Amino acid sequence: MRKALSVEFRKTRHRKIWLIVAALLGFQLLWFFWGLKHMDAGKLQQGWLLCLYQFPVLNAIILPVVTAVVASRLSDVEHKGQTFRLLNTVMPAGKLFDAKFLCGAFYILAIVILQVMAMLLAGYAKGFTESPPLPQLGYYLLFTSWVTLTLLLIQHIVSLLSTNQMIPLSLGLLGGFAGLFIMYLPPQFARLIPWGYYGVLMQVGMNWDRETRVTDFYWTDIDWPGFLIITAAFLLFYSGGRALFRRKEV
Repeated sequence: MRKALSVEFRKTRHRKIWLIVAALLGFQLLWFFWGLKHMDAGKLQQGWLLCLYQFPVLNAIILPVVTAVVASRLSDVEHKGQTFRLLNTVMPAGKLFDAKFLCGAFYILAIVILQVMAMLLAGYAKGFTESPPLPQLGYYLLFTSWVTLTLLLIQHIVSLLSTNQMIPLSLGLLGGFAGLFIMYLPPQFARLIPWGYYGVLMQVGMNWDRETRVTDFYWTDIDWPGFLIITAAFLLFYSGGRALFRRKEV
């Protein structure tokens, strides 16, 4: 597996995946920091809550696109060169499936870690009055990584099985819009699609007073059943997608 991973990372040097990912992440971080531009004393007191509310909303828009692009770029080189069958003669199809997914997972984990670092930087730069909520930041790292890896897995399967990469790219775009829209519906609706789990696993809620136009953030209970559902979905997609790819290459 180490050799297969090394080969995949060498391929990505010429695919400029890191450049696309950096551009999308940069856009997200600019959006995030712009939202922190004007903060009064009340907002500084709730700064960490604001960060942990704002990022899941941004993730619902941006990260499905990132997963679609990463998975497509990793698979497109094989589709264009028609090298899947050739590669299957030197390594099992299942190992190729795993290597490409793990290569894409590296980019996803790097993004989420950088997001947490951006939150910490924002907190110290803006002078949030509360101490960093390290347990909640840890849960954010876990939940965001897990949901995004599940979306990456879905995109990975579709990209491997589709010669036309517009199909998985369109899926990523539609998933992002659906995930954002469904966050504003009752929670039970968000559980229906994997793209909705950025909202399901949010740790912060928001109250907006229409008369005073004051926004108040508050901690919410973690939806552990939701986490178990997305974990089960990951395992189901992994076993099913890997089996489909192995059958396709035989």
